[in-house]
Amino acid sequence: MENHLHIISFDIPFPANYGGAIDVFHKIRCLHEEGINVILHCFEYGDRGQSIELEKLCKKVYYYKRNTSFRNQLSFLPYNVKSRTNDQLKRNLLKDNYSILFEVLHTCYLINDPQLKNRFKIYRHSNIEHEYFKELAKAEKSFLKKIYFNIEAIKLKWFEKNIKNADVILSVSKTDLNYFKKNYPTTKSYYLPSFNEFDEIEVQKGIGNYILYHGNLSISENYTAAIWLIENVFSKINYPVIIAGLNPPSFLTKLIESYKHITLKENCNSEEINQLISEAQIHCLYTAQATGLKLKLLNVLYKGRHIIVNKNMLVGTDLGSACSICNTADEYITTINLLLNKPIESSDLKARTNTLEEISNKHKTQKILDLLCNKHL
Repeated sequence: MENHLHIISFDIPFPANYGGAIDVFHKIRCLHEEGINVILHCFEYGDRGQSIELEKLCKKVYYYKRNTSFRNQLSFLPYNVKSRTNDQLKRNLLKDNYSILFEVLHTCYLINDPQLKNRFKIYRHSNIEHEYFKELAKAEKSFLKKIYFNIEAIKLKWFEKNIKNADVILSVSKTDLNYFKKNYPTTKSYYLPSFNEFDEIEVQKGIGNYILYHGNLSISENYTAAIWLIENVFSKINYPVIIAGLNPPSFLTKLIESYKHITLKENCNSEEINQLISEAQIHCLYTAQATGLKLKLLNVLYKGRHIIVNKNMLVGTDLGSACSICNTADEYITTINLLLNKPIESSDLKARTNTLEEISNKHKTQKILDLLCNKHL
């Protein structure tokens, strides 16, 4: 089996404190535990610095400055792709002949490069990006950001055709898997849900004393979901609620401050988020976007007590049996009242374990190992 793998990441995946970073970091962790020498290439921007933790898990870590200048907005390439082009990345990939894993469409500028034609290439999909950006545009409050998201969606749809140059596509949901099989029938596609922090279920016994919603609150999908839950569900109940996440916008902060029983926990580290997840009685999750696999759902399935979701949270998965499914505000409120004082039962956890078996980190790691061994499945 080939025991080296290049992984090109759209961001520095540590700390693993939001969906995409969680998937990449724990994929690296699990592959490292199986003896794979990961050569990580990641784009550096924002306040995420170079990481000793990554260097412990990888044979080599390369960092490239992402070019976020406005001029890249004017390219025919999607901004998220153009801003991640780098000549040194190509030179580093050409130092050997190892397989390459491209993490999401944003990193795929080199996927059709002639000099990489004979390399085994894996495209790891997390969203059908043009659909995801269209949905972001719908949810966005800023007029300028709406324009940007819509233009980016058009560019991403045009650029997506380049993934036909991959040998394998790994999809996070079964719905998206069907999309890729239909649109790229000559490229092998497989279902591989996101990696997560937990290798086994760790649910606390007893009863918690609050409801939790968590997510990256700087993203319109998540702050729109939080607003919907506050206005339609949480404002109608008299029970402590915590909303936790990164970089909440000021209008969300102001809305939360108007309710005494709702508390905002912003920019928590991984330990703090895990504690909030473990100690909550109920996890209320909601999304208007039926795109990708929601990492927050995996986190609470492994570590949380009762879970309430709408059907959009479950699209492309077989996880419905582990959750209470509600699609109206009244259904959420009724279900919350039923679960407030109900302990999680051992039979519930046994059923959840069976449900999660196919998407366990162990199962997903083995699928990648099989790919590296056989260059096909």
